[in-house]
Amino acid sequence: MSSIRNSRTRLLTAAATVALATLSLTACGDGMGVADAGASVGASSVTTESKESKESKESKESTDSAKSAESTSGSSGSGSSSDDAKQAAVTSKPAAHAAASNTSAAHAAATKAPASKAPASSDKVVTCEGSNTKTVAAPLNRPVNHMLLTVTNTGSDTCYLYYYPAVRFGEAQAVPPVIEESQPQAVVTLEPGESGYASVNLSAADGSGAHGRTEKDLAVYFYGRSGSESVGKGARPSLPAKGVYIDDSLTVTYWQQSMDDAISW
Repeated sequence: MSSIRNSRTRLLTAAATVALATLSLTACGDGMGVADAGASVGASSVTTESKESKESKESKESTDSAKSAESTSGSSGSGSSSDDAKQAAVTSKPAAHAAASNTSAAHAAATKAPASKAPASSDKVVTCEGSNTKTVAAPLNRPVNHMLLTVTNTGSDTCYLYYYPAVRFGEAQAVPPVIEESQPQAVVTLEPGESGYASVNLSAADGSGAHGRTEKDLAVYFYGRSGSESVGKGARPSLPAKGVYIDDSLTVTYWQQSMDDAISW
């Protein structure tokens, strides 16, 4: 019985000792342990907040600096860029104009190039006369006793051959009459290089003409628009060395645009 009681006493003592040890450990964990954890969390939180605050401040300062630099660059740089753009535009305009002019100049030079060596024509129209034409006199075999006058425009302006040639052989005091039926419907117009024609009936084919003679000198004069008198310079075409035979039946045709029309009379 005493043995059982002693054993029970030991068990209770041991249990009490374990309980006290447990309470001691619990009190230690609730105190220093919590305090340490709390201190650790607090320090970490403060440290994190300090870092975040510092980084936020640095980021803000960096952003403010960037904005300030951008503002400064924008106010001066944009003006510079604008000025440069304006200057480039001003500079490019003459270059573009010159290129267009050169193009316009290149395109204009190609279209005005002469197609041949013939004198260039202008809008001016003048009277055909000795100074701007060349006259050739050629006796014809058919029709017999006829001579063809060919007048070529050697000038640079279009010219009009008005009426008919005023021909004068040798020392004649008057010009021969014109064949009225030969008058064309329009005035003969000669562009530079073109020719007009008239025929001269030298003598009667049947020999009925009076006062026949041989002449070696010929002058051709040109009428103006009024037809009342000759204008400008006369022409002196060459005649054959033996001369040409004429008589009082001498007549001329009006100037014609074609040779066939001229020799048909």
